Amino acid sequence: MRAWQVTGQGEPVDVMRLVDVPDLTPGPKQVVVDVRAAAANFPDILMCRGIYQEKPPLPFTPGIEVCGTVTAVGDGVEGIEIGSRVLGDIVLPNGGYAEQAIMPMRGVFTAPPELDDAEAAALYVAYQTGWFGLHHRAHLQPGETLLVHAAAGGVGSAAVQLGKAAGATVIAVVGSADKVQVAIDQGADVVVDRSTQDFVDVVKDVTDGRGADVVYDPVGGDVFRRSTKCIAFEGRILVIGFASGDIADAATNHVLIKNYSVVGLHWANYRIKRPDLVRHCHDELLALSAAGAIKPLVSERVPLEDVSAMLGRLASGSTTGRVVWVSA
Repeated sequence: MRAWQVTGQGEPVDVMRLVDVPDLTPGPKQVVVDVRAAAANFPDILMCRGIYQEKPPLPFTPGIEVCGTVTAVGDGVEGIEIGSRVLGDIVLPNGGYAEQAIMPMRGVFTAPPELDDAEAAALYVAYQTGWFGLHHRAHLQPGETLLVHAAAGGVGSAAVQLGKAAGATVIAVVGSADKVQVAIDQGADVVVDRSTQDFVDVVKDVTDGRGADVVYDPVGGDVFRRSTKCIAFEGRILVIGFASGDIADAATNHVLIKNYSVVGLHWANYRIKRPDLVRHCHDELLALSAAGAIKPLVSERVPLEDVSAMLGRLASGSTTGRVVWVSA
């Protein structure tokens, strides 16, 4: 089979090679899938650079979430049938940027029939992150105001959809004028183009000075620092990631005086510590998908040969929604 392998540390276009490798065999409590689609994620880029918290030995195949068809099951696998269309986790070093991937039994979930392969591949990480952040960590309530940064991206667009499904008023922040319509199409009530507008002023204006109840921040840096200027009394700032590359310090005196919370979410921890909640979340996402309340925004579908370039575009910040490699 063909697989992309990371052979060194650096940018994906420099360190990834498409090579022929032997077909895969599942270990205990593992399954092998023929990959139907695999979405690009920022952790894949960080792994190529060698700066992600998980550092698989070289060479390895990235691609942390897939949609695929089960072709083989290992010893001890229960409840998963060959031929099933599934989505979910992979087992490094055999990730999703290949014609086959290995998945752990605990990380295999039913793919929603109403989503195509690319959409199903893009459901797992971004929407699990959004659901855990908004519901399990920030306890978003109907009628509250949700501020979503990087709202035209994969993680942000998922948060916009989930916020609207929860009954919140959603203020979406995007990086350029050409991304405004993207956020509107995902259901945002108000869209801020940060290249020409100050989101702090817009939030205060929209909320009559009260501020946002929940801030969804996958960017970090100055975005986090300025979000503290427009957080409501008893608001919650969700720290999702640091796409800016700048990890801001929280001014704890300001947190105390303004009575807000800074809440971290490293969703991957739940896969180990609370797999029951991960499965519950997937059931909730299935119901929302069936109701038409959520649908991953897939802006690009590319062949396997274009995966390293796909990751390069994601790293540059030029993409909207999700970019996904799709099997022919």
